[in-house]
Amino acid sequence: MAEVRDARPRTESEAVVDRAKDFWGRFGKIITISLGAVILLAGGFLIYKNFVQAPKERKAADAIFKAQEYYGQDSLDKALNGDGQYPGFEKVISQYGSTEAGELAKFYAGSIHVKKGNFDKAISYLKDFDTDAPQIQARAYKLLGDAYAEKGNGREGLENYKKAARHFEDDDMAASESLFLAAYLADKVLNDKNQAIELYKEIKTKYGQTQWAFEAEKYLAVNGVYNVE
Repeated sequence: MAEVRDARPRTESEAVVDRAKDFWGRFGKIITISLGAVILLAGGFLIYKNFVQAPKERKAADAIFKAQEYYGQDSLDKALNGDGQYPGFEKVISQYGSTEAGELAKFYAGSIHVKKGNFDKAISYLKDFDTDAPQIQARAYKLLGDAYAEKGNGREGLENYKKAARHFEDDDMAASESLFLAAYLADKVLNDKNQAIELYKEIKTKYGQTQWAFEAEKYLAVNGVYNVE
């Protein structure tokens, strides 16, 4: 018996369904595998975050507290190296460097090495330090400027002082100090008078009521500039 074919015209919705079936027939396996991979990656990330990273963050926070206490007491050697019972910042960095506490330990360790005159170590830690807290990041740039300036690298010192000044401008005293140090390096070390004058002017314009603005005014006068406008 001959097959009876449906002579009824196909609707648009039926054509769409047929195209969807055809698409899925061709690519369904690939899509299923891809979705499975995405789900696997997402699940793996959540497992890592909740069962690996979170406990590590807690351990790092517990490990750093005594070193911070020693730092506040100006017991720099114990803060840096530990006391035999509690770890210092350098041990925290080696064990938990990828955690928030580990990042903060880099800042503290860099600061201590600047105070102790170990400028290469300070630079190594501070260059590796990164935080979303702008005031602390600005302070790290300032310390980097100090370390480079003490090493005789005026160019890097200047650039880091400028970064410090402009990274967190809401702190008038800290930002104006960093900007003044940048201007002083340009003026007295690098002999870049034009840049120095512009930086002194920036201090007067942005931070006119700070002590560094008054210092900048003196150095502008020495350079023959009496009108900042």
